[in-house]
Amino acid sequence: MNKKFRKAGMASTAALLALSLAACSSNNNGNGASPSASSGASAGASGSASPSREELTIDVFSMLSNFSGEQQGWFAKVVKDKFNLKLNIISSNLEGGGDVKFSAMMSSGDLGDLVVFGDDGQKYQDAIKTGMLLDWTENGLLDTYGKNILQYAPKAIEKNKVNFGGGSKVYGIGFDVGEDKEGPSEARDLTYHPNLRFDLYQKAGSPTITKMEDYLPVLKKMQELEPKSDSGRPTYAFSMWKDWDGNMMMNAKAWAGLHGFDETDGFNNGGFTLISADKDEIQGVLDEDGYYLRALKFYYDANQMGLVDPDSLTQTFDDVVNKMTDGQLLFTWFPWMNTYNTPERLAQGKGFALVPFKEERTFSYGFNPYGGNRVWAIGSKAKHPERILEFLDWMYSPEGVTVANYGPEGLAWKKGADGKYELTEFGEQAFPSNPTPVPEEFGGGTWKDGQNQINNTTLKLTATNPLTGDPYQYDLWTSYLAKAPNKLEEAWRAAMGGATTAKEYLEKNNLLAVNKQIFTGTAPEVISDELSQKQSQVAQVIKQYSWKMIFAKDQAEFDKLKQEMIDKAKGLGYEDVLNWNKEQNQKVFEYRKQ
Repeated sequence: MNKKFRKAGMASTAALLALSLAACSSNNNGNGASPSASSGASAGASGSASPSREELTIDVFSMLSNFSGEQQGWFAKVVKDKFNLKLNIISSNLEGGGDVKFSAMMSSGDLGDLVVFGDDGQKYQDAIKTGMLLDWTENGLLDTYGKNILQYAPKAIEKNKVNFGGGSKVYGIGFDVGEDKEGPSEARDLTYHPNLRFDLYQKAGSPTITKMEDYLPVLKKMQELEPKSDSGRPTYAFSMWKDWDGNMMMNAKAWAGLHGFDETDGFNNGGFTLISADKDEIQGVLDEDGYYLRALKFYYDANQMGLVDPDSLTQTFDDVVNKMTDGQLLFTWFPWMNTYNTPERLAQGKGFALVPFKEERTFSYGFNPYGGNRVWAIGSKAKHPERILEFLDWMYSPEGVTVANYGPEGLAWKKGADGKYELTEFGEQAFPSNPTPVPEEFGGGTWKDGQNQINNTTLKLTATNPLTGDPYQYDLWTSYLAKAPNKLEEAWRAAMGGATTAKEYLEKNNLLAVNKQIFTGTAPEVISDELSQKQSQVAQVIKQYSWKMIFAKDQAEFDKLKQEMIDKAKGLGYEDVLNWNKEQNQKVFEYRKQ
């Protein structure tokens, strides 16, 4: 998860977004790899670690991860058995904040072995310029150890070579590499859309929701119907966190995403603009009639109604996930975060599902054969770059995508008689991210804790797995789609006119805004140091005041804080940064026409 929306996207994928989260070498499980997959360039490519290969711990510096420490559980065992590697994950989100940790790593002269960048902007480009990243073309490294990458993500490599390597060098590869086709790229659900406790929504009378503000009285009624969670804690519509805030409050930006706007435009990421996925429209985050300020007012009203979790000011994303699992939440943007939806609850007709609103135009990222702007790279100080690239190459193979997301064959999935994949009984219990105990032979611990903690994807999960003809995404497997719907799905489908998935409903009802992918042939323009300093100062003001406004004691204080935020932001150079952002956004509109 998928995952800023990140991290969502996120999520995705998930993360996380999510997460949101990801690629075929021949192996001992008989998955029938293609002839061009990595084949014995080193012992690990054959599917198990050679006794002669020394155990190696690699530092994975991830600007997206929500975890720090050694990877544990089933994914750790997979990587150890196959490559004799241990993954020590260093999360810039948890260790002093992204900018602080990145600066410290740069000052040390070592970014680690495997490096995951949150975008391909200034940090990535600075790392290249200062010699902190390895050129994969040196000594034929990519040709020898990157055969899967070259086969399954050739345009992503070409993009990196042209945009960042002067046409000859390769310093990394983008995430979520998709097929070269139009239309929404998501699976049964979008990266984010409005999800409510559907059973409670129906008990509240299933009222029609036209605009975002219409959710509030509905959610209040739902809270009255179920004021306590399974463990007896109070329920809230919105339980939020600051972990993913960048230049603005992520939880507020989410509402722009449900109207077809996002920060990511395919060329310049971030700043103080929100750009439409499919129209030549731009909003500044402080525009009086924009979705960002509208979202802050929405949350203020929600808090006045007792719908906002007071812990939102201090808790982390993980805290919110735990509350979701316990049943304290009534709303979420992220379908991949629905840890409440256990098989037992779904069988009872309880759980989260899409409850759309008429003005909705949910942002869809679209397929991107060039890969997204979150980048995998290798540090120039890595002592064994061939083993790191070998591991990453596997992540970009059909086998690697499947195993990194769904575990080794025989645990959560197996091959059916037709060669296609199907869930085991364990997989039915564990997916998507449940704390289901994992047998010791597969690494022990729980499914949730053992998931890949790097938090970046490789190949798009909705792309077609050449080994099966199905998408990688498990809930799009032929076997999964043939399953009888659970009680919650039956109720939701009946209410949605027979639509079988959220994506199908949104697409049929023209409630999607699909982002058109672009290939610029140039690196994203890096903001100047002067503007960058202004952006950082303004961002702090916007985030600080956004949270204060939500928890204002009354409308007068809300209005006062809002004006202070706008005045301080403009005084620190908000409009200078905004104008630069808009210049970059306008370039995107031109590239979309090509």
